[in-house]
Amino acid sequence: MIRREIDSEDPDRLYTLTRGRSRADNHALDLVTLIVSKAESVPGMQSEHVRVLRLCRTPVAVVEISSELWLPVSVVKILLSDMLAANQIVARHPSSARAGTQLPDAAILKKVLVGLQNL
Repeated sequence: MIRREIDSEDPDRLYTLTRGRSRADNHALDLVTLIVSKAESVPGMQSEHVRVLRLCRTPVAVVEISSELWLPVSVVKILLSDMLAANQIVARHPSSARAGTQLPDAAILKKVLVGLQNL
C-alpha cells in the first residue's frame, strides 16, 4: 500500500474540516497528548469525529490519530479542540499521569543496566 502525500490533499477539504481555522483553540494539545473517547457517535456527526471516537476507545496519541486519519497534525488538533469543547473526548498529557508516581531507585536501575549488559 502506498500512502498518498499529505501535500496532495485537497485544500478545500481541509478548509471545510476546520471551518476555515488555521489554529486549534486548545493550545495544550501536542503530539504525545493522549486522547480518550467520552461519548458515542450520533447521526449527523462529522465523519472524522466519528472515526476519532472509535479510534480512541483506549488512549491514543494525537500523532497516531493524525496518521490513522491521514490528516496533518494541525488539522487533527483543530478537530480535537472542537471535540474537547463539546465534551466528547478527554485529553491528558502522559507526564501528568505519572505526576504522583515515584521513580525507581537509581541503585536498582543501575543493577538492571549491569544485568542487561551481561546478557
